[in-house]
Amino acid sequence: MGLLSAFFRRDPLLTHYKIGRRLGKGTFATVKEATEKTGDKKKWAVKIIDKRVLAPEDEQALTKEVEIMKQLAELQHPNIVFLKEVCQSEGTFYIVQELCAGGELFDRIVEKEKYNEKDARVAMKQIVSAVDACHDLRIVHRDLKPENLLYQAKTGEHRDVIKLADFGLANMLKADEALATACGTPGYVAPEVIAQVGYDKEVDIWSLGVIMYILLCGFPPFYSENNPQLFRMIQRCQYTFTRPYWDQVSDEAKDLIRSMLVVDPKKRATCKQILEDPWMTVDEPQKKPELEGFQKNMKIYNAKRKFKAGVMALAAISAMQRGAAATKAANKLKERVSKGDVEEVVQDAAAPAPAAAEG
Repeated sequence: MGLLSAFFRRDPLLTHYKIGRRLGKGTFATVKEATEKTGDKKKWAVKIIDKRVLAPEDEQALTKEVEIMKQLAELQHPNIVFLKEVCQSEGTFYIVQELCAGGELFDRIVEKEKYNEKDARVAMKQIVSAVDACHDLRIVHRDLKPENLLYQAKTGEHRDVIKLADFGLANMLKADEALATACGTPGYVAPEVIAQVGYDKEVDIWSLGVIMYILLCGFPPFYSENNPQLFRMIQRCQYTFTRPYWDQVSDEAKDLIRSMLVVDPKKRATCKQILEDPWMTVDEPQKKPELEGFQKNMKIYNAKRKFKAGVMALAAISAMQRGAAATKAANKLKERVSKGDVEEVVQDAAAPAPAAAEG
């Protein structure tokens, strides 16, 4: 733990913070709300990591994540989650970072009564600005997706501020050395990652194109419950602007998406080119026509992706808690989901348990 420990100040967290409710739980960490005991009693999110469960490769990944977040914290970019500090006790690492209480990007959009192309533009400007700041520091996020795009607050002046979060898969680019690890989220991952060839920061641009597409119609450009089929669609860039949902979207928006969803990474637009694009810089009236059908599409897609993520998380937790037998069952469940048996899995989960035998 030598290298990792060097990043963490040796000072018990409880000296300075009061730990509150749990915000989330992952394989190796729990995230809780933490309130400063002094000053203005500001609230933060603290990631609590048990040292004992960290394998050497987990320690390396955490070291890299903290190093990257420290660099980004120096920028104090308005659209990147801010790292306040890292500290440790005898058996635990603590990462204290900005609390984003406004929820995920797609969840907020689903709640809107009205939604138009300008709303999508406001979101994209913030997201691309955050990624651009990362790329300026030669940092590649590698996992841009709705779960990692959070609103800063539910109410008040920061209600509409979007923050880029979760740098667990992020990496630093080195001169004359491409990245090679296959990582990311199916549906948002770039063709070169699937092909397992060297890649660069352009993988983030592809993911931005997918996100923008969804923000304008409510469903993804590439979709299949079968991952191999999904990956073939991505590698061939097989998508369309489906009618009638895209009839109401401007040609400028479609052109910008086309500039991002390009198989050849060297031909993709850069973040700076995206921010300077006519669609991004247009000054239009506040009132714009609503995107008809968007809300219905988005609600369906958002519910399905959340269910699928829940199934995968439940399978992983079950495997850890119940041992080898559960691991085998969990793997079968994940295989069914990846092959496209989502509806069947839903039905099985909803089915009543068998009655106990009377004795």
